[in-house]
Amino acid sequence: MLRWSRRGGASFHCPICDYRGPFLSHWSEGKRRVHALCPACGSAERHRLQVLVLEEIAAVHDLERMSVLHVAPEPCFHALFRRRFRRYASLDRNGRNADYRADLCRLPFADRSFDFVFASHVLEHIQEDGEAIAEIARILRPDGVAVVPVPVIAAHTVEYGAPNPHEAGHVRAPGLDYYDRLHGHFRSVDLYDSELFPEEFQVFVHEDRSSWPATMPLRPTMAGTKHRDFVPVCVR
Repeated sequence: MLRWSRRGGASFHCPICDYRGPFLSHWSEGKRRVHALCPACGSAERHRLQVLVLEEIAAVHDLERMSVLHVAPEPCFHALFRRRFRRYASLDRNGRNADYRADLCRLPFADRSFDFVFASHVLEHIQEDGEAIAEIARILRPDGVAVVPVPVIAAHTVEYGAPNPHEAGHVRAPGLDYYDRLHGHFRSVDLYDSELFPEEFQVFVHEDRSSWPATMPLRPTMAGTKHRDFVPVCVR
């Protein structure tokens, strides 16, 4: 369900499509997130944060000389990635709107096949996430970059033991400590925080996490109604 977020006449700027104006509210997993979606391109808070981080990466790495593998490709990034990278390839486990159909734990690519891997909100769906992270590192060339954010929805990571269909198949509730798992696979991991970017882009998650539906018994509660998001940038 979508509704306009006109509280206090709030107006924002989408860094993906350059829309300026109010953002839509969004109902997800029994919760309402205000100022969540761009009405023009459909980008959510995480997408806007990620594209701002991509610009930070572009200041250091020449994206136009890099090949990218886009995992579980988001429609709002298709045109942008095809324009910014030298070569674009997409992959999805179910093959939907993607060039390759494959499991992230068993990628059909040779070692050092790509310069960049982008896999947003994917690892929280994978029980054997260590294998998936190792595969991402394997297919990256030296000095290659991986951007692999997960939704930080707990103070500390909670493993479920099995996918929860009421949480889009999540197998865990990641905390900020989840990103510690990346260090053994990459020579550097830098975290970018919502607080680093101007408020006009609205990259925070405005959501009451003080309770969750009974269908999410293992998801922990969090205080507050405005939550930071994080994007890890990993260099091979």
